[in-house]
Amino acid sequence: MESNDAGPADESAATTHSGWGAGNPRLRVSSESDRFVYDITTDIVNIGSAESNELRIDGAAPLHATVHHDENDEYVLTLIEDGLMNANPEATATEGTRTEILRQGARFTAGPWTLVFARAEFADHGRPFGGREGGEFSDQPAQQRRPDHTDEHNDDESPYEVHDG
Repeated sequence: MESNDAGPADESAATTHSGWGAGNPRLRVSSESDRFVYDITTDIVNIGSAESNELRIDGAAPLHATVHHDENDEYVLTLIEDGLMNANPEATATEGTRTEILRQGARFTAGPWTLVFARAEFADHGRPFGGREGGEFSDQPAQQRRPDHTDEHNDDESPYEVHDG
C-alpha cells in the first residue's frame, strides 16, 4: 500500500484522484469539552458509545453512524441515529437510510459530538482545483478517469456490520 499522503502520480494533472486511501482521511471530533482527531485507517468505522466501535464517543447511541471506505475510494457516511448531516440536514433516523459521500469539510453530528471529515484535496475525488473558476458554468478541462482500485481492497467483506448493544 502506498503512502497515505502521496499526491497524484502526475503532479500537472487536473485531478483529485490518487492512490487508494490517500490524502490522510480523518475525522475532527469535538464536543463542548473535548476535541481530538481520529485517523481513518480501516475500511469500516463504527461510531458510537458501544465498547466495540472503532470510534467510541460517550453520549452517542451505541451505534450512531458508520463510515465505509467503498470500492470507488470514497468515504461514505451512514447516519443510523438522529443527527445533522450535510446531504439532508432535516432528515431523521425514522425516514430510512441517510447516507452521503464525505468531502473535505463535510460535517455531521452524533449526540453531543460534531464530526468533520478531512482529506487532502488531491485525493478527495471532488472537482479539480477545489471547484470551478468563474462560477458553475465556466469551462473547465475534464478530469482523468477514476483509478481502478479493485485489487487494493477486499470485496468479500460486508460493507456494514451492525453491533447490538
